[in-house]
Amino acid sequence: MTKDPLNAPAQLPPQGAILLIDKAEGWTSHDVVAKSRRALGTRKVGHAGTLDPMATGLLVLGAGPATRLLTHLVGLDKTYTATIRLGIATVTDDREGDTLEVADPAAVAELAADPARIAAAVAELTGDIEQAPSAVSAIKVDGRRAYDRVRAGEQVELKKRPVTIHAFEIGDPTPGVAEEGAHPVIDIEATVRCSSGTYIRALARDLGAALGVGGHLTALRRTDVGPFGVAGAISTEALVEGRIGALAEPAEVATALFPELRLTEAQAVDLGHGKRVEVDPATNPDARLAAAVAPDGRLVGLVEVKKGRTRVVTNFPTPDSAAGEGAA
Repeated sequence: MTKDPLNAPAQLPPQGAILLIDKAEGWTSHDVVAKSRRALGTRKVGHAGTLDPMATGLLVLGAGPATRLLTHLVGLDKTYTATIRLGIATVTDDREGDTLEVADPAAVAELAADPARIAAAVAELTGDIEQAPSAVSAIKVDGRRAYDRVRAGEQVELKKRPVTIHAFEIGDPTPGVAEEGAHPVIDIEATVRCSSGTYIRALARDLGAALGVGGHLTALRRTDVGPFGVAGAISTEALVEGRIGALAEPAEVATALFPELRLTEAQAVDLGHGKRVEVDPATNPDARLAAAVAPDGRLVGLVEVKKGRTRVVTNFPTPDSAAGEGAA
């Protein structure tokens, strides 16, 4: 039987690739990884940060040897658009959880008439803050995921951790009535740019708590991860159909994130073997991470540069060894 070329795996470059996916609602991040393995013809696929099934938007995947880059992508700042509903608190801090508390209608009406109070609470949640992650999260507590403990009926309170909310912008509050009953609520469209590790659900929860009415998310979309935008991503529908499009090779991604260190052929060979190489400090200043690129354009590795000397942080396979890494 002749193989359908439309369903054949995409051709993965020798050093692998970074793939941007616009995840649809209802998909888990694991679902996306599984479909990507099939579409790319390799089991070596990972991601640089999950999205809840309710959320949509940008997932950054690495395939083949390029998965080595993911460690350096996980900590990038992220941008989200969200709809925050004030007036109801839920177990999961989003619309999928059971209702925990419903605010007094008079309190919601009073808040709706005072948008400056909402803006002041938003300002208090901007900048460097301490945030307790949502109880229904993948964080482990004594060896078990927090969400497993919550589903088992346990009370879970996670320790606060520092996060940075670079920007928390809101639109005009929109009063309304919750679909699940005659409960007055206030919906707010928000854009949040934040450090890695921030829970937008927890931000909605904390905003509602600060205003005394409770809050949760009804919609969440990730639009940016560092320099990567959802506009450059393919849909999950296209992924299923094998319409991958252009793949970003490691050198392209690394030089978008870090200073570029151009190597001679001899330096590329030495660095590929893990050796330290001498570079001109005048043209290659100290850098915690730099993308070391061979004359042929491939990424040799990520290196630390200090006083004209390099130290390999993450090495990438040579052309000969890379072919075996991407195999299924």
